[in-house]
Amino acid sequence: MLDFSKKPLIGMVHLEPLPGSYRYGGDLETVLENALKDARTLEEAGFDALIVENFGDAPYPSKAEPPTVAAMAVIARAIAEEVSIPVGVNVLRNDAVAAYSIAYAARADFIRVNVLSGVAFTDQGIIEGVAWELARLRKLLPSKIAVFADVHVKHAVHFGDFASALLDTVERGGADAIIVTGRRTGEPVDVGRLRLAKRISPVPVLVGSGVTPDNLGKLWRHADGFIVGTWIKEGGRVRAEKARRLLEATKRLRATPWRA
Repeated sequence: MLDFSKKPLIGMVHLEPLPGSYRYGGDLETVLENALKDARTLEEAGFDALIVENFGDAPYPSKAEPPTVAAMAVIARAIAEEVSIPVGVNVLRNDAVAAYSIAYAARADFIRVNVLSGVAFTDQGIIEGVAWELARLRKLLPSKIAVFADVHVKHAVHFGDFASALLDTVERGGADAIIVTGRRTGEPVDVGRLRLAKRISPVPVLVGSGVTPDNLGKLWRHADGFIVGTWIKEGGRVRAEKARRLLEATKRLRATPWRA
């Protein structure tokens, strides 16, 4: 599993449109090949883990279609067998049950859940927390799969204060780590909010958007890990040179004790 003491760097494998999405182009083999290529690139660059996500399926239903779940299970299992780093799964927009089921079948290590507790007003409508459903499934299918949960996730409007939402997500929702993001994909987090999260959270705090080599140092001491997608990609695919640049920035910070 992830070693949060080294502040792991987690790369996103954004899948092209899958069966079940109106965007699907009919060639699942190419989707699989591109996903495997991105996963290998992340591992070769030195990333500590990766997350497989149906990013290309927008707009997303609240629960993924069966063909989407089946395709993601096949792809996630293939990636888990291809790389030696931990693998996570996120099923957009908020299908935690599908994500856990896929991770279980694929022998993955963790899942990401956008709205584990509370309510979010999103571009897909009102999304309610799924902590009960996920807790039940974790009881039925025991495993070491960890749950990384967003607090006030991006692309959404939230009511209530951030601190209470964070504590509820952990203490009542059962999150093993929490994720803090900016307002939209690729936007940096608010450093003040990140500092608050780090101060009050009883579990590791991950930055979930907007990480670049230029702002990594500013975020470093306030987080336990970093999830990166947008900056390391061009044309939707992971670029090895950019992935290595971010990894080098991470290594420099790890080697600087006063920033720990």
